[in-house]
Amino acid sequence: MTDSIATNQTILVVGGGIGGMTAALEAAECGKQVMLVERNASLGGRTALLYRYFPKMCHPTCGLEINLRRLKGNRNVRVMTMTEVLSVTGRRGNYSVTLKVAPRYVNENCTACGECAKAVEAEIDNAYEYGLAKTRAAYLPHAMAYPQRYVIDPSIVGTNDGEKAKAACKVGAVDLAMQEETVTINVGSVIWATGWKPYDAAKIQPYGYGRFANVITSLEFERLADPHGPTGGKLLRPSDGQVAKNIAFIQCAGSRDENHLRHCSRICCMASLKQTQYVREAHGDAGKSTVYYIDLRTIDRLEDFYQKVQQDATVTFVKSKVAKIVEDKDGNPVLHGVDTEGYHRYATPHDLVVLAVGMEPEANGIKLPDDMLLDSSGFIEGSKDEGMFGAGAATSPLDVNRAVQSATAAALRAIKVIHKTATVEG
Repeated sequence: MTDSIATNQTILVVGGGIGGMTAALEAAECGKQVMLVERNASLGGRTALLYRYFPKMCHPTCGLEINLRRLKGNRNVRVMTMTEVLSVTGRRGNYSVTLKVAPRYVNENCTACGECAKAVEAEIDNAYEYGLAKTRAAYLPHAMAYPQRYVIDPSIVGTNDGEKAKAACKVGAVDLAMQEETVTINVGSVIWATGWKPYDAAKIQPYGYGRFANVITSLEFERLADPHGPTGGKLLRPSDGQVAKNIAFIQCAGSRDENHLRHCSRICCMASLKQTQYVREAHGDAGKSTVYYIDLRTIDRLEDFYQKVQQDATVTFVKSKVAKIVEDKDGNPVLHGVDTEGYHRYATPHDLVVLAVGMEPEANGIKLPDDMLLDSSGFIEGSKDEGMFGAGAATSPLDVNRAVQSATAAALRAIKVIHKTATVEG
């Protein structure tokens, strides 16, 4: 199947997180035709799953809502979700891109009423809660999902549950006959805004992630703190559901380590400082946060936020790379190491341990075109022919603010390619 809508005057943006959305919007608002493809069922990426941004501590709706409104009102952008890039051939100004579109089993008639979800009994792991909760096999990805359309999980297609979902839909939106499609398009430039993924904490064996229930990642903790998350915003231990008040935050979990990620992931320190404030909000003076760090890295205006947290009496800083974690008979994780400022050994129990896991490029699991240039960590630098560009956290570990700046720059570079193509053809 060939899509004739896209031409060599079109910019393809791969990835619908905050970086991809920004790149697509900036190009479209300059009058360019843009195709924005996202392999998940909705836009927003990991930003949509945050409870709050640092340093202002506002909810992601602050930025995403504006972008979604811009997106809905711009006819220059065509959005395709559940879509992956299979291949890119050609050269700058004239690429042929093959896309694979997975079936959603729900068409555009969907009003997001939720009747299909009520009708089914089967449950699946909720990927948007990082597996901390289950969801019905007919689901809306999350509250801010765009498009606001439900998804039928393939596991219930052809089952009684699938038929129940179809029968419950009053507008005929459930289409269990949908098939995977392959689409080939022509574009002039490609922006890879494929984002980042958390380093696999299970690889850091001394910390026991995956073996000890009360050792979790910073992304999982973000979902626990969110009132819309799996625990309704209560900071509960996964092992027994008890309230966690004494919480350890371990920095550089997988970062700045030759055995794992060589690079500094840049956002982790600020993320943990932010999360100490979740503990204070949940428990007041009764809460206790201990930050175990090698170095604390906060840059420019973020330094003010660090100083604010330093003055919080519920937060303690221990300069140490934790050597190992063991579990006591009550399921409490006990941290072992040496405090390098006092040079004394410690064996400190906590209710919960949060690993500030490093960022690695999502592109490490994606087949990129052969002429793409990557750095030593796999982050995207661009293509040899200078017609394809990285954007946002696909290019390096970035916070939301810097990801937006990077994406804007990528959009300008792509527009330049389109202009050159038009000039040559003219």
